[in-house]
Amino acid sequence: MANAPSQPLRSAQYDTDLLQSCGEDVFISANVEIRRPHLVRVGSHVAIDSGVYLTTAAEIGDYVHLSPYLTIIGGAQSTLVVEDFVTIAAGSRFICGSDRFMGDGFTSVTAPDEYRDTVDFGIIRCSRFAGIGTNVVVMPNVTIGEGSVIGACSLVTKDTEPWTIYMGVPARPVKIRPREKMLEYAKRMGY
Repeated sequence: MANAPSQPLRSAQYDTDLLQSCGEDVFISANVEIRRPHLVRVGSHVAIDSGVYLTTAAEIGDYVHLSPYLTIIGGAQSTLVVEDFVTIAAGSRFICGSDRFMGDGFTSVTAPDEYRDTVDFGIIRCSRFAGIGTNVVVMPNVTIGEGSVIGACSLVTKDTEPWTIYMGVPARPVKIRPREKMLEYAKRMGY
């Protein structure tokens, strides 16, 4: 079947009318679970692939790709912010809110609040032009700096510096990333 004509993608899509707001040219797979769609804003030119699981509030910018099987947890009191031109690769985990696990109470969300462990609710921010590799874990209250890249299978527990590549457990800076072309292209696009 060499040179067979390509067929348009005909995947079922998520009902974007459920979201707080949604821009143009947005594809959200029907196979995502957005627990609190009324707390989610999506920009334009966005693709959210199958298996994305989101329990937090979210602000998703323009030209963003959320790859398959991302987990974003932390409940209604936590937020994920993904700015313009960000890509997050398959299988990554964003822990926007988490129990402290220090014995202050039960760590199960099914336990009554009065018996629960202390929970840290927070914001994870992926600044514009950032790139997150596959199977990365990002902990609460972390900002991925502008243009920063996180290598596959890394653990991010602290803010990253702009235009720096990080790798490892915990993630450490390994190289400076060029920025001129991306900034120029964004400027030409009106960003």
